[in-house]
Amino acid sequence: MNPRQPSADHWLQRITTIAALLLWCIAAQAQASHPPLKLDGTAGSSPAAQVAQALEDPGHALQVEDAARAHAAGRFRHALREGSRGEINFGYSRSAWWLALPLQVDAHAPARWLLEIAYASLDRVEVYTRRSDGGFDRMAAGDLQPFSARPYPHRNLVFPVQLQPGQEQTVYLRVVSAGNLTIPLTLWQPESLARHDQGAYMVLSLYYGMLLALGLYNLLLFLTTRDINFLAYVAFTAAMAVGQASMNGFGNQFIWPEWPAWGNVALPSGMAATGFFGALFTRLFLETRKGSKLLDLSILGCAALFAFAALSPLLLPYQTVAILVSVLGITFSAVAVAGGVWCLRQGHPGARYFLLAWSLLLVGVAVLAMRNLGWLPTNGFTLNAMQIGSALEVLLLSFALADRINVMRREKDRANEAALAAKQEVVEALRDSEQRLEERVAERTRSLETLNQRLRDKERELEHLVRHDPLTGLANRLFLSDRIEHAITRARRNKTSVALLVIDLDGFKAVNDRHGHAAGDELLVQVADRLRECVRETDTVARLGGDEFVVMLENIRPAEDTSGVVEKLVARIRQPVRLASGSVEVSASIGIACCPLHAGNAEELLERADAAMYAAKATGRNCWTMAPENRTA
Repeated sequence: MNPRQPSADHWLQRITTIAALLLWCIAAQAQASHPPLKLDGTAGSSPAAQVAQALEDPGHALQVEDAARAHAAGRFRHALREGSRGEINFGYSRSAWWLALPLQVDAHAPARWLLEIAYASLDRVEVYTRRSDGGFDRMAAGDLQPFSARPYPHRNLVFPVQLQPGQEQTVYLRVVSAGNLTIPLTLWQPESLARHDQGAYMVLSLYYGMLLALGLYNLLLFLTTRDINFLAYVAFTAAMAVGQASMNGFGNQFIWPEWPAWGNVALPSGMAATGFFGALFTRLFLETRKGSKLLDLSILGCAALFAFAALSPLLLPYQTVAILVSVLGITFSAVAVAGGVWCLRQGHPGARYFLLAWSLLLVGVAVLAMRNLGWLPTNGFTLNAMQIGSALEVLLLSFALADRINVMRREKDRANEAALAAKQEVVEALRDSEQRLEERVAERTRSLETLNQRLRDKERELEHLVRHDPLTGLANRLFLSDRIEHAITRARRNKTSVALLVIDLDGFKAVNDRHGHAAGDELLVQVADRLRECVRETDTVARLGGDEFVVMLENIRPAEDTSGVVEKLVARIRQPVRLASGSVEVSASIGIACCPLHAGNAEELLERADAAMYAAKATGRNCWTMAPENRTA
């Protein structure tokens, strides 16, 4: 071999070096294509969406350190869609999204800024800023947590960010939401945000003031005229206010600040309730029951679907409900416009205002729905199209009702004139009408009574399901926690003790594997019955899950009373259990903790009893262990 001729390893090394340089250039070019946002402090606010970079995390597995390394490696892409100048919108997505905001802070710029995400219905947003030691500080907010837990009190999601003047730095965000992932990002100086809020609150107060005024006005008309159209309109306006309050953050801030479970579903449920009452109002106002069977059935179908959508957060995932409400909103608005056209041709009173009102709302709903689905860019108009359309709609519907009253008044005058000519016929007609009305009222009353009874039964059933284990009928973890808290309160007041027994079955897995899951379930049911037999009616028996049970004893002496009950439980559980597939035997390991001897609150009491149970298992199973005394309890 010629010593001057390069070897194959030499060429391979050159190729590897060139490839590494190319990859480094590509990453550097990707970073250079997204210059940082320059903050010099001269502007009160700076839109951050133009420089935001995004990384999708479908498995929700990345930590902030992983995201920072991915950003340094150039794996983030520009968050805005190609050609878009609006806000960031990922549509409906089950992934977690990481955003990187590269910032270049001028040396004379202020250090304290407020990062606002002006979309209040996001489930959870986490903001990470790097500390001087290289670690990260984290802040979190969203409609899944109480308003009091937010890092900054505001109707939108606002995070106070401390930046380092004269340095280039990156702020990371992690956004997760089952609803539409719209992320309007703005960096504010505190004084500028306060001035901006004054204008925004003025506009929103005018909007809600108009809803309140129209609602109260039409409620008074209902109380005066007893016309159900006005009541349907009032319900429609109230539901609209709930949905809009959830959308712009007023509900989470002022109305239900400590009720995040409702705040999370108030938007789709409120909008679905708006559609439901809007459908009822449309059917009553246009009197489709008398005029068009097809149109009437279409409106009733939409009302039924809206009612289902309003309650579906109890049954379906949030994202499915949100998409369903968006599609239903477009569909029903089109049906209402078609009904308005039909009634306009029929000369129905108020049809002109009605048609215009629903046409405007249809445009607003369609624009908002297409923005939610990612078909239209996010900007000031598309984000507030529903609110603009709804404001015009409720106003025009009020005009439609007023026009209807005027027409009805003129018709009443003509009817009075006709009554003078044929008084006797009118009297007979009124008698017949009164009889039919009484029959209809009686029928409606019976229907409502039946419906109310069904609702009460369903409510009791749902309440039982929420608080009890579906297999054994015992109290579940939620109900148990409530009972423990109340028991501890009573014990402190009466100077007595509470004992908590955590019971885990020994050998249950072997029964499950050998005889099947059905036999395992049957075994759990019989064990639950035995536990109930061994304690008083005033004591509580619960199932935490799997083969783990809890027994709470009140008004006991920790050593004397508890040991007798525990021995009884161990012996009773040890007895053979007859199943359909044969007789089996299991035992129990029991851990005991008492209040105030071992713990001072419910959480500590359950932890110490659980630890004692594991100690019993380690001892040899089929036995019980008392938790060590807590000297600080």
